Parts: sequence; structure tokens; C-alpha cells
Amino acid sequence: MDTDPRAKAHAPTHAARAPLAAKAREAMEKLNGEAGHLAIWLRTQANAPSQKPWFTHTDAADAGQMAQGKVAAGQMKASPHLWKWREISPYLDKIAQIAANADVPPVEFAERQQFLLTNPGLAGRLQVASTIRCAVSIYNPGDLARAHLHTPNASRTILSDSGGYTNVEGEKIRAVRGDLILTPNGTWHDHGNDVKKPVVWIDTLDWPILEFLDCIWLDEDMPAGIVDPRANVQIQKTSLEQGYSQRAYGRGGLIPSFLEHNRGAGHGVTPNVHYRGADIRAALEGLRGEKGDPYEGLPLDIVNPVNGAPLFATLGFGAQMIRAGEETLAKRETSNVVYVVLEGRGQTEVGGRTFDWEENDIFVVPNFLWRRHVNKGPKDAVLYTMHDRPLLQKIGQHRVQGRGKDGSVVQIVT
Repeated sequence: MDTDPRAKAHAPTHAARAPLAAKAREAMEKLNGEAGHLAIWLRTQANAPSQKPWFTHTDAADAGQMAQGKVAAGQMKASPHLWKWREISPYLDKIAQIAANADVPPVEFAERQQFLLTNPGLAGRLQVASTIRCAVSIYNPGDLARAHLHTPNASRTILSDSGGYTNVEGEKIRAVRGDLILTPNGTWHDHGNDVKKPVVWIDTLDWPILEFLDCIWLDEDMPAGIVDPRANVQIQKTSLEQGYSQRAYGRGGLIPSFLEHNRGAGHGVTPNVHYRGADIRAALEGLRGEKGDPYEGLPLDIVNPVNGAPLFATLGFGAQMIRAGEETLAKRETSNVVYVVLEGRGQTEVGGRTFDWEENDIFVVPNFLWRRHVNKGPKDAVLYTMHDRPLLQKIGQHRVQGRGKDGSVVQIVT
């Protein structure tokens, strides 16, 4: 059997539990109907609200089973889903056209000129997974957004050839396709498009987590800001030379000890707010001849250069190469993973479904569904990933399983 050295063999056996009598379940539902006005809910094994524990199942198509009856109405479970770029991208052009012809100042559109990805399993909530929000934004030439900060951590993955600019804590970052720009919680930032073509990026935020904690707030009253005369909105002064992040933190293992590494009002966030797509691609190419990971191909973690920690306490970021003709073994983990296709084409089998993906497509693998990648094209494929693994690791709930070629399940030590 071809297994990962981090894996431990595991062959779970579970005795099937006899189904409970329907009469008992009906009786409990009736009792709860009587007591509903008291804001209580009565439970026995007959009407237990929990999903079936997924660790007892190893079938590749198993996506967990929801409770039944009245309780099920309040439960949601994210579904695996693929957003095809050729289907969703025309709506960016439609938004841009409306904004260009609107009878309001451009800034009123520029700050929220996007569509959010909504997971079909989450009943219309503006979430791509239980812990992650994703949006695709477009900025017309001349658009800019006022300076602001917020509690959610955010990132933008640039899809257009030029990504315009983002100013983070006084560092004006000019971006191109494949770049990852971070706006950690508590950092002042503004952004805009000063090139001749529209710019497009994917926003990823830990918004659902902060929303659950009732900790969402936004500040647009920046101290010592300046007013941009084009749109009469407040923006930042550029106080750091362009390329500051690369000069200070762009050489792995070499950290300037005289610098203050905290930026903004947040705590423990990465001081490097610009990860260049060219550097990510070069790192993957340099590893191309390695054996790699049987479950992931050639994966890279994008980390805080000061301490090697994830970029945010709640969200992690990475990139991986699936080489031409490569097929990975199946894997599942308790974290949610969102994928963006930067290069190539292929397919991912997840939760009993098969997604055929190509450049700029976006897909989500919700927590603990089996996934397996296959490169179906003649060239290497490059996928960027956004996930909530750091959060799960911090609370001791990150668990990973892999499947060998013979179908056996192994526990992967992380």
C-alpha cells in the first residue's frame, strides 16, 4: 500500500445501531410542539439533533446525514460546489456597466462592486463555507474605495493581469495576476484602479466566524487621512516605499530584527501583506522534481515570515501544483478548503461528485468530505487554497484521514 509517512493505519469497525421506533420520535415531536412557547427543546435518542458522526463513515460519497423532523429545519451543512468562471464572470461586466452609467458618484459603487459566492447548502447565507466568505470584485478604471479598517481578516487574490493597487498601513501595493494581498484585522487600507482596464480579484474573509462571535465592526474615520479630490473620499497617505514587504520579509529565513513586526491594531497577524504570484510559482517550479505528497501533489503553505505561523489565526493560505498526468490519493480533513484555479485544468472528486475545473474556476470542499485531484490537461495545474485549518488546529479539532490504493483508511498525523 502506498501511504504517507505521516499516516497511521486504521481500520474502524462499528456495529450498526437498530433504528428507533417511529412512534417514539413522533411522540417527542408532539411534546416539543406543546413546549415550544417556553423556549425549550426536549431531547431523547429518538429525536437527537446531531448529524451522524462522520468519523464512523469511510464511503467516498458520504456527506454526513442531517437530523430529521423539526430539528432538521434549523440545521445547515455546506455542500461541495463549483463556480465556473465562464458562467459567473459575465456578471462582473454587468455590474461594471451599471456602475459606469450610474447617476451617483463612482465611489458609491467602487466600495462594493462585487458578487458574493453563496453555498447551496447554507440556505442563502453569504458564505462559501461555514467559516469563510468569498466575493469576486471588479473595479473600473478610476474607481477607488475610501480608507477603512474592520475586525475580519481579509485577503484578495488577483485574477486580472493588473490588480490596480491596495494601500495597507501606508504601503501602496501594485499587484498583478497571482498576487496575494492581505488586509489583516485592524489595518487601515484603501484600494483602487489607476490603470486603463478593469481589475478583478477574489476577496476571502473570516467574516462568518466574527459574525458568530458578534464582533463585526468597521471604522472609516481614519486619523491623519487625506482627501482624494477625484471622489472626495478619505484615503491614506503613502508612508512606506513601494515594495516594503518584499524588502523586509521577502527572503525566507532572514528577518530584520530592528523592525516592529506588528502592523495595525490587530494581534499576531503577519507583517508581510504582499505575497507575489511570481514567487509562489517559482517555488512550485523549483519543487517540481520532488516526490511530493500522495494526497496533495506539491503543496506549499504561505506563512508569517516572522514566526512561521499561518497568516491569520482563523484562515490559512497555500498553493499546490498537480503535475501533468498526476492523480492524488483521496483525503479528508475537518477543515473547509476553498480552491481557485490559477493555471491548468483537471478534476476533483469530492463527496461523490466530480468537478471539472479550468482557469479561474472556484470550488469548495466542505469539512470532512473525501477529495481527490486529477490533472486532466497537458500542463501542470496550479491551485491556490484558502482554509480554516489554523482555527481547527488551535481548538484541537483538526483531524485528517487518507485512503490508500487498496481502499484502507489511515490517520494522517499533522
